[in-house]
Amino acid sequence: MLVTPPVADAEAMAFRLMQAMAGGDIAAILLRLTPGDDRSRIERVKRLAGPVQGNNVALVVEDNALVATRGGADGVHLTGGAAAIAEARSSLRNERIIGIGGLRARHDAMDAGEAGVDYVMFGEPRPDGSVPPLPAVIERAGWWAEIFETPCVAYAPDAESVAALVETGAEFVALGAWAFDEGQDIRALVEQANAAIAACAARKAAR
Repeated sequence: MLVTPPVADAEAMAFRLMQAMAGGDIAAILLRLTPGDDRSRIERVKRLAGPVQGNNVALVVEDNALVATRGGADGVHLTGGAAAIAEARSSLRNERIIGIGGLRARHDAMDAGEAGVDYVMFGEPRPDGSVPPLPAVIERAGWWAEIFETPCVAYAPDAESVAALVETGAEFVALGAWAFDEGQDIRALVEQANAAIAACAARKAAR
């Protein structure tokens, strides 16, 4: 999974996403948008939905079910807790993906799972930009993956942490906004993440 930085220029992001998707298997892209009126945000989603979905990759939009729906995205990623899930479910019905992040405690994650989300995410940056300690994310993702059926996304704060997060058993590993930084070879990062996933699967199959 990829988590974009806040997107103002859809054309520039479309180019970066095509580079990323050329690197191999990506299940979904979580699109974050810079502030603006709903119309301009919807247009940005529309511009990116076509090339993303054309590569059999799901597009989910952060925290705005209206923009996600009207832009033709596949779902919404929430950070507002159980109340946000209920609100999104009423507007999206069962037609689109609903995922959730910003989960501070195990109880919050369990409440979200019981509310019927399609995935939970652990480890993504907090509102102030800081990220939880990697050992805490590894522990939380491993706990969830072992016990619950709802898929888990483990957020990687850098390329070096991907392999450890894959070992937790999380169904998905997310490469964050850092992967889009200038100078980063995002195609190579996706290739490396897929290689780590394949190597982990091979080790488990050999046991």
